[in-house]
Parts: sequence; structure tokens; C-alpha cells
Amino acid sequence: MEVKKNKTLGERRVRVDFNTTKDDYVGLLKEKSAELINIIDQAANNPRWDDETFGEWKRLKSLAMTSIEEGAMWAVKAATI
Repeated sequence: MEVKKNKTLGERRVRVDFNTTKDDYVGLLKEKSAELINIIDQAANNPRWDDETFGEWKRLKSLAMTSIEEGAMWAVKAATI
């Protein structure tokens, strides 16, 4: 995988460049996890939401991205056991 200076949020969160084994499967797991985090991060809010709904939307996005980060970590661990 090429090294980019300006990584996306997903690429930073799953550390796509950190692959000590240089395993293509590990790279793929991280790449796809980063892609999904980026898709979730780009979700648009509804300007008509009240503060409570907006806060809940942000919380749910955060939980989803955290779960993907955790899933990527466990998947990499399983792939390199």
C-alpha cells in the first residue's frame, strides 16, 4: 500500500500503514475497514433536527466507527495468529 501524507479519518484510525508482516490480507482488512469508517463519517445530518436528535446522531456514528475499529483489530489479530 502506498504511503499518503494526508490520510483519511478511516486510514488514520485503523493505521493502514502499520502492517509489519506485509500481509496482503491484513492490508485488505484495514483498507476495507477504513473505507467503511469514511463512508459513515461522510453521512450528512438533517438541519431540521433538534439538539437532542443531532447529539444522538453523532453518538451513533461514533459508536459505529468505534465498532469497526475494534472489528478491524480483531480481524487482523485472527489473520496473524
